[in-house]
Amino acid sequence: MHAIHPSLLLALALGGPADAAATPTLRDGDLIFQTSRSAQSLAVQRATGSRYSHMGIVFVHHGRPMVLEAAASVRYTPLAPWVARGINGHYVVKRLRDADVVLTPTVLARMRTEAQALLGKPYDLRFEWSDQRIYCSELVWKIYERGVGLRIGEPEPIRSFQLADPAVQAKVLERYGRQVPLDELAISPVAMAESLRLTTVATH
Repeated sequence: MHAIHPSLLLALALGGPADAAATPTLRDGDLIFQTSRSAQSLAVQRATGSRYSHMGIVFVHHGRPMVLEAAASVRYTPLAPWVARGINGHYVVKRLRDADVVLTPTVLARMRTEAQALLGKPYDLRFEWSDQRIYCSELVWKIYERGVGLRIGEPEPIRSFQLADPAVQAKVLERYGRQVPLDELAISPVAMAESLRLTTVATH
């Protein structure tokens, strides 16, 4: 089953019956974005010029929409608590424009296989382009690139981000010291959110 209305639990988390009526149908492979409350959220926002600092990918398990995310580790989180963790419960859901054609059962099975291979990986505080540790947008990007053969947004070298901002500088110093890997490739949530391959299907 690849489409389901989120549970009543989500409606309660977001404010009640009025929100439930407006809740979108979510599908396997949907991308979901939020502004997190994490310690690095502000730095990510300023480095990338976007309000969104965290994201995940939706998969439906046993009739429930779950968000696969890289937080403390790569894990599945039920939709309602994932949304509730974001500032003001705000989120945006985006979908591949030609999802009905591209995301066939066979392709979705491959995506789930790629997701399973990364499950449990620890979070990557240094944003390195490897599978040893994984950060949120890297997780979703790799599932699409490996499972579907599509690049949703393009990775950029760390030097291309807004590193001069004081909040960003503080995090860079904390994570790297003076040895900043400026040529390391990284994919940001905003680079994926702004991809022309996607269309917005819900905003709350």
